Amino acid sequence: MMIVAIGVFVVGIIFTVVLSFTNSKLFPSFNFVGWRQYEILWATPRWQQSVINIWFYGFGHIALCLSLGFALAVAIDQRVRGEDAFRTVFLYPFALSAVITGLVWQLMLDPNWGFQAFVRSLGYTDFTFAPLASSNTALLGMVVASVWNGVGVTMAILLSGLRGVDEEIWKAARIDGIPTWRTYLSIVVPMMRGAVATALVLLVVNVVRTFDIVIAMTGGGPGISTQMPATYVIDNINSRNVGHGMAAATCMLLPIAALIIIQAIYRWRVSRRGRTV
Repeated sequence: MMIVAIGVFVVGIIFTVVLSFTNSKLFPSFNFVGWRQYEILWATPRWQQSVINIWFYGFGHIALCLSLGFALAVAIDQRVRGEDAFRTVFLYPFALSAVITGLVWQLMLDPNWGFQAFVRSLGYTDFTFAPLASSNTALLGMVVASVWNGVGVTMAILLSGLRGVDEEIWKAARIDGIPTWRTYLSIVVPMMRGAVATALVLLVVNVVRTFDIVIAMTGGGPGISTQMPATYVIDNINSRNVGHGMAAATCMLLPIAALIIIQAIYRWRVSRRGRTV
């Protein structure tokens, strides 16, 4: 496993970074051009729009998945009847590929076949709901689809964190008269920081590599309103501009690397504090 991890992931990442400093076209080359690819990249309007899009999309996806996932985890943690069935239903969308999710939601949001057509068939002929047809709302439609796909696994991770909280803490909070909502926010959530951090890392990784759902739902349109960094990378590689695509891919790697480093530093400080105590 270590050989595979080093050979596939570490070497692949190093190779990507190295090629980003070259003028590689169809095939990799080692004709280094310094920071030229990055200068061109950040001067390209399409890339700039991709970065803006992924920040908007990522904030909506992560915020909604964490909040809704936590709400669902709290609801299921009440030992409801049929808990296994509910967990299966909520996790089912995650079992589907992003392409299937995108195609399903494309049909649901299509004005001729989806929700708009259904409401109009009920007699509301003036009703309009076609978010994917407008550059101002297409990203919102993608956020809805991605949340539907990812909220279940977020719920499962946070539920495992909730189940790890000692029941004695709840009893002590009730004896002290602490409201339930305050117990969750001030006591339970801080104790779940490991589960929250895991869910957050997975959500960030999922956002950064967003590609399939874009292709399935909008193809990056209307215009470039739903263009993402991953689609930008693939388009440049397909257009025989490998060096430029690798520069974009390296920029995609930076937020993930920063998040992992911050988490590692935090865990190191916690373990060091524990040894000191």
